[in-house]
Amino acid sequence: MTAAAQAGPDVAPQAPAGAAAEVAADAPPPRLDPRHYEPARVPAEVRRHAGTPDTLGVGRPGKVGLLELAFEKIGARTELTGHYQKSPLQIMRPLYYDPARPDLAVTLLMSTGGGILQADRLRTDLHCGADTAVHLTTQAATKVYRMEFDYATQLVNLHAGPRAYVEYLPEPVIPFVDSRLYQRTVLTVDPTATVLAGETVLAGRLARGERNAYRVFASDLEVRRPDGRLVALDTVRLEPGAPPGRPPGAGVTGPAVLAGHDVMASLYAITPLAPATQVADTLHEALADRALLYGVSVLPHDAGAWLRVLGDDTRACAAALRTAWDAVRRLLIGAPAPDLRKT
Repeated sequence: MTAAAQAGPDVAPQAPAGAAAEVAADAPPPRLDPRHYEPARVPAEVRRHAGTPDTLGVGRPGKVGLLELAFEKIGARTELTGHYQKSPLQIMRPLYYDPARPDLAVTLLMSTGGGILQADRLRTDLHCGADTAVHLTTQAATKVYRMEFDYATQLVNLHAGPRAYVEYLPEPVIPFVDSRLYQRTVLTVDPTATVLAGETVLAGRLARGERNAYRVFASDLEVRRPDGRLVALDTVRLEPGAPPGRPPGAGVTGPAVLAGHDVMASLYAITPLAPATQVADTLHEALADRALLYGVSVLPHDAGAWLRVLGDDTRACAAALRTAWDAVRRLLIGAPAPDLRKT
């Protein structure tokens, strides 16, 4: 805390020499400062594609998308109390149509750009305060378009306060031919809060026969506590053309990656509302009759459980993820998953 912040309303303290520089150094960078929207670290698999676009470059109008949302519990329901957006990122106003949870603020995250382009830098900050109930999803799948120069990044920082219940379930990411994307999702979850988070990536535009033609898809999902302690880290690195000289898609067809499948979906349940083993058993039992490859495990420190699904049919994988979400929801809050109509 600075001297000025400590002083009373009738005191005008004199700042010591160099104090202004110290305060400036401690203050967060402005929104349009690259330190704010650029990742602190870009994986080498993505960074090797850095370059200067022959169209709009990094930081030019429309290339930096920012979205900041703050939710608080007011009265009987959760309200949006803070909102900043910079195109192409935007939202629809929260809706309340979950009959089992009328307090739940359902919010659609949108993009006016229709997808992610080369040199795009996107950042979303979601703050869900104490006792809030929020469902966050995207309006449609995230299309990652072809890139000839540079790469794109997408950062999502979600903070869940004490006793909050938050669902972050975006639609799939579809990497087009020659696309290059790094996305980092950081879930900062209070020990008393619950977060259900999903992530799905397709091998490409499957209906057009396009499979694993992207350059690189890299993703980091981190679960942290408010003090910064790392609870879990899920790292995905998909490079279809690696190693050099092998046919397209060869770098992601092995047993440790996609194993020849077209869809990879994950669901993370960070919660204190049920024992981690019970959450894991619920996820496992929900998909026991599905003709899909899947695995379930508890998270470190018994923070919850997570599920990963591999398949070839997008509808079957989406249905499996919804079934898992519904089962965990019923276990944790005694309410079924609502029908979210986005069209």
